[in-house]
Amino acid sequence: MLNNRALVIIAVLAVAAWIANSSMYIVNETQRAIKLRFGEVVQADIQPGLHFKWPLLNTVRTFDGRVMSLDASASRYLTKDKKAVIVDSYVKWKIIDPQSYYEATSGDEQMAERLIAPRVDERLRNEFGKLELSDIVADRSVAAAQQKKEAKPETEEATKEETMDKPTNDLDAAMRNELGVAILDIRVKRIDLPSEVSQAVYERMRSERHREAQRYRAEGRQEAEEIKAKADQQSKALLADAREKSETIRGQGDAQAATIYANAYTQNEDFFRFYRSLESYRDSFGKQSNNMLVLSPDSKFFQYFNGANGEQPSAP
Repeated sequence: MLNNRALVIIAVLAVAAWIANSSMYIVNETQRAIKLRFGEVVQADIQPGLHFKWPLLNTVRTFDGRVMSLDASASRYLTKDKKAVIVDSYVKWKIIDPQSYYEATSGDEQMAERLIAPRVDERLRNEFGKLELSDIVADRSVAAAQQKKEAKPETEEATKEETMDKPTNDLDAAMRNELGVAILDIRVKRIDLPSEVSQAVYERMRSERHREAQRYRAEGRQEAEEIKAKADQQSKALLADAREKSETIRGQGDAQAATIYANAYTQNEDFFRFYRSLESYRDSFGKQSNNMLVLSPDSKFFQYFNGANGEQPSAP
């Protein structure tokens, strides 16, 4: 009798534990959840925390609420000028409406990605169809130059990573209504040119750069000639002005010297002659003079070599 009662108590406790375990569930911070009753959604977007449900009557489905990435395979698109490019891209998406997401995909993440991928491909195809190949190549060149300048190139080939605003916004609006997910970003990881296009593009780029270089050189030569002509004109004007000023100063100096010499001559004629002869001796026999004079010893040029008054010295 006692053993039967103990078994009943144990059974009751086990049932109570099962009911308690089946009645409680936890939604983590990184999850989104919905409550179902026989497959029908009765509570959508359950907040994180501890919650209760009816055992056997309710089921709970949880989904990853974090930002997820869809790495699309590289696709071949045609540009506006009918040139092919190979684009490698990925998508950032997130569940925002668990009920719509469950109804559209049955909570299967792979099914959601299969529904998102072709729509991303369509948007990118339309976007690249609006671009010229030259614009895309120019963007690649800028990206490669920036990577080289920052010294952080990840691959040998140039890569382009930019936010495609219009495709992202268009696809986000569509996916919110259809799948209950938000498209946060569409990014282009890499753009390559097919082998049949690359050589022609590079040749055209080379010729365009060559033409630009020639134009810059021609403009530089023209500007250099203009600067040189302007400098020569200024130089000639400055030299002419300097010569004019020097001639004026020299004339004033000569006039002043003539006045001084005239005054000296009127005050002492003999001293003036003597002083002028000494200057002549200095200029003729100085260290810097290479002149050669052939004169008679009794020439007037040497008269002051004979005596202070220019007379021959008397014999002893």
